[in-house]
Amino acid sequence: MKTFHERYDAIVVGARCAGAATAMLLARQGLRVLLFERDRRCAATLSTLALMRAGVLQLHRWHLLDAVRRQGTPAIASTSFAYADEVITVPIKPRDGVDALFSPRRTVLDPLLGDAAVAAGADVRYGPRLVDLLRDANDRVVGVVIEDRDRSLHQVRAGIVIGADGFRSTVASRVDAATYRQGRHAAGVVYAFWRGLGNAGTWWHYRPGVSVGVIPTNDDESCIFVAMPSSKFGDGIQTDMEAGYRRLLSECALTLGRELASRAPSERFRGFPGRLGHLRQSHGPGWALVGDAGYFKDPLTAHGISDALRDAELLARAVGQGSDRALADYQSTRDELSRELFEITDAIAGFEWDLDSLKSLHLSLSRTMNAEVEALLALDAPRPARSDPTSDPPFLAGGPAS
Repeated sequence: MKTFHERYDAIVVGARCAGAATAMLLARQGLRVLLFERDRRCAATLSTLALMRAGVLQLHRWHLLDAVRRQGTPAIASTSFAYADEVITVPIKPRDGVDALFSPRRTVLDPLLGDAAVAAGADVRYGPRLVDLLRDANDRVVGVVIEDRDRSLHQVRAGIVIGADGFRSTVASRVDAATYRQGRHAAGVVYAFWRGLGNAGTWWHYRPGVSVGVIPTNDDESCIFVAMPSSKFGDGIQTDMEAGYRRLLSECALTLGRELASRAPSERFRGFPGRLGHLRQSHGPGWALVGDAGYFKDPLTAHGISDALRDAELLARAVGQGSDRALADYQSTRDELSRELFEITDAIAGFEWDLDSLKSLHLSLSRTMNAEVEALLALDAPRPARSDPTSDPPFLAGGPAS
């Protein structure tokens, strides 16, 4: 393995969508960035893949949406909500450079973002894992201890260390990042990929106590999930995932269940028993968190990737400003944009709704997502210069590396 530089402006731990996007944006600012990921490049991960308009907008703004299209990711022109037997179909209206939704496989999206980070100048490594954080005499994080594949240890220093290593984040654990908001509900999910269903848009089916999602993706496949209260997942579903999946699929979407009854998925069934959402302290002396490491909500509303891409930009802009105050602003902005999304998602994941109240929750969710899009578009507005650019202590000593 090639050696690491002794010092970077930023080290990003985790090269999934949040970490790779953050590293890319930092490198585009001219910072020297190390991005590393313990999994191999193009490794799959648990995900239902869907990008909401905010996530597609981010890829468009970063000039990566055409690359997603070139990978054969189908354009999704509509999304349909089936409340028992009532179907409401919503066309995706073109605006702000987004004329469709997309749900790329994570084996497509994550390496695409990683490659964009490389193209921007980041040092990207697959295989090393984080062992520990380095601290100075004032307990400020100043780097990492990395173990590479041959078990060699490396101490690498940085102006800031960013944990993008998932909801079980090692970085969050090492800095003892406090959870200050936690969800009350969690949904269990089982999903599989099915080939040859065609692209009739994204479908979300609902009946009391169960939900089904159909999400078109690459290679003429659709990711189809069934979701239920986490207690129901533990009640026999996880012991025979396929039988539980097929039973709940037919219970919620009978026609689809019949269509798939005699067919086999293209990949094995995967399950997620559910996890309570959280908002964690996501900045401190020399460190920050992004993606699920800092903010995780139930996947039932399929907004996690869009959150990750949003927060990657908010954090990259804060790091570029080079102050602890900017990192605090990153967290407060993230929380402001996330608060309603978090609460609405938590209510939906509780499965305590009837279909009328669920419709109301979805209308609130739509309004909140529209506000999020407007907030992202506002990032392109010219930013006023700070009246006193020396008022905050810079943590990127010396500025971008040459």
